[in-house]
Amino acid sequence: MKLFRRGMPTQPPNHTAAYGSPRTDVAVLDPALQELTGEWIIDPAHSRIGFSVRHAMVTTVRGSFTEYQSRLFFDGRDPSRSRAEVVISTASVDTGVGQRDAHLVGRDFFDADNYPQMRFVSTEVQPISSDTYRMAGNLTIKDMTRPVVLEMTYIGHVLDPFGYQRAGFDGTTTIDRSDWGLTYNSKLAEGGSMVSEKVRLQFDIAAIRNAPPN
Repeated sequence: MKLFRRGMPTQPPNHTAAYGSPRTDVAVLDPALQELTGEWIIDPAHSRIGFSVRHAMVTTVRGSFTEYQSRLFFDGRDPSRSRAEVVISTASVDTGVGQRDAHLVGRDFFDADNYPQMRFVSTEVQPISSDTYRMAGNLTIKDMTRPVVLEMTYIGHVLDPFGYQRAGFDGTTTIDRSDWGLTYNSKLAEGGSMVSEKVRLQFDIAAIRNAPPN
């Protein structure tokens, strides 16, 4: 059984379609998915919301956000009705270098004092096949909202010793940070920029059901 797996549709998702509209052009879903219908949250102790970006055109800097809240709903009968919302504290950015982190939370980048949160809210979940999904949504940074599309990969689900259902998946998308007003940069003597405008966002998620099954 698969819930999320990286894949590309033959046609781009219809962002103008009504949110939650059932799709009829995909394979029949595994009936076992119905057992996962319900409210979920991200378990921050076992998850990572991160990013990677080219630095000086030759290396990659990786970081993550350590504080966030989430609301997730999965509909196993009609996955197109699933939805997600994640609110991230911009001041929680962590690249492992204190001086760099201070620069990122400052006015050149996130300006965390004036914009303490960034937010992703889904607008459409598109089942591509019985085991492939794409999630479209709006990403807000510094009060600027732009559409993004996440490619999702399902890892699996288990019932833990405490009676909670857990599901794991990862997702990725690439954005142009200048679309959200993150335009600070320095030029290299050889040409090019110190920090790439393309940023890869990565979601390594362990989700837990809000309440144990009966």
